[in-house]
Amino acid sequence: MIPDTARRRRCAVVGLGARAQLFTQALSGPYADRVELVGFCDVNAHRMAVHNQWIRSDVPAYAAEDFEEMLRRERVELVLVCSVDRTHDHYIVRALEAGCDVVTEKPMTTDAARARRILDAQRRTGREVRVAFNYRYNPVHAAVKETLASGAIGEIGSVHFEWLLDLRHGADYFRRWHRDKANSGGLMVHKASHHFDLVNWWLGTSPETVYAEGGLFFYGDEAGRRRGLARDYARAHGSPAAEGDPFAVRLADSPVLSALYLDAEAQDGYHRDQNVFGPGVTIEDDMAVLVHYTSGATLTYHLTAYAPWEGYRIAFNGSAGRLELLVEESTWTRPRARTDGASAVMHGTAVGDNAGRTQLLLRRFWEQPAEVKVATEGGGHGGGDVRMLEDLFGGSPTGGSDPLGRAAGATDGARSLVTALAANQSFETGLPVKARDLLEV
Repeated sequence: MIPDTARRRRCAVVGLGARAQLFTQALSGPYADRVELVGFCDVNAHRMAVHNQWIRSDVPAYAAEDFEEMLRRERVELVLVCSVDRTHDHYIVRALEAGCDVVTEKPMTTDAARARRILDAQRRTGREVRVAFNYRYNPVHAAVKETLASGAIGEIGSVHFEWLLDLRHGADYFRRWHRDKANSGGLMVHKASHHFDLVNWWLGTSPETVYAEGGLFFYGDEAGRRRGLARDYARAHGSPAAEGDPFAVRLADSPVLSALYLDAEAQDGYHRDQNVFGPGVTIEDDMAVLVHYTSGATLTYHLTAYAPWEGYRIAFNGSAGRLELLVEESTWTRPRARTDGASAVMHGTAVGDNAGRTQLLLRRFWEQPAEVKVATEGGGHGGGDVRMLEDLFGGSPTGGSDPLGRAAGATDGARSLVTALAANQSFETGLPVKARDLLEV
């Protein structure tokens, strides 16, 4: 993404919530010699001030309606989009049309029309769009890619993929803006598009037909009342009814969450600590998906957002054997969500002694199982964040030289999205959906 030159590239960040912390700290720290932060843009001035305080800087701050003015005045060359998912296309397209390149958080956007807008703008302007699919950079996922590409299990016939979000991480989507499907596209889009991208990348193929079933089984007001889990509060802060609720997040316990959200409420009224068993939840928490790919392989995928442990199990069945991956990010969930960490993002990996094991097992026909050894690393997304940042902002971009092809562009973003959108449509209709009927990618 960044040319190998001594000149620093002028960069702006739009959307200064939790995820932007990864980028603002990287660009003001290890990549400050290559990229210059010249603008922040957000609907909330307080959050921009918080990021400036964290990085000990004074990056010019612009209101959301002044986005294009920021691009002109600050002579921006690169825009990082970390805003609410439904607004991604708005900023991506305007940035491309202003002559900027773009890095966007996943998902690239939330529906097919928005995806077409982005693809059309990218083709029309010739500018670059990169999607921050950090899981491609996780070393164990790279080992999966290399093992499959080596032909160790032959031609891939099917993939079984189960992703579990624990009661800490999974519940957090039901406290935030993600709980409204109009904002996030639901967990199929916001979360599972990550996983659909991995399958596309691992197999080097595209989705053809998708059938899915999903619903709201655990969270929401109806389920909460039925199981006796509901409590009478809209948001946890200041509510006696939230005391002792293991599903409540306590913003005041965390300097990071207080600064970024609690202290910012007066400006936009956004509550980061809504009741997971309250009204207004329009996303699913239990989803099953069946995908047929152009390569002939099939995928069975399941996402559960209320599991007692966090992690994932993946198995690839091939004509010469089977490859199995187990990642236990947490082995159980503590009854009180910790909110006093250095990050505002509540992942199952931030569990200390709750962490489990990672194992990649190769089972070739007629041979004993053999473990594929991969060095596990710390850092976000199994070390993927650090590697992705180096690819995006370091001196030697991997887009043209990486044999694993980890750099993800707008087409990759759309290709992962189409599986999610087809699944959402199948939820509603009960019918299989042809991917090309939604989006040609």
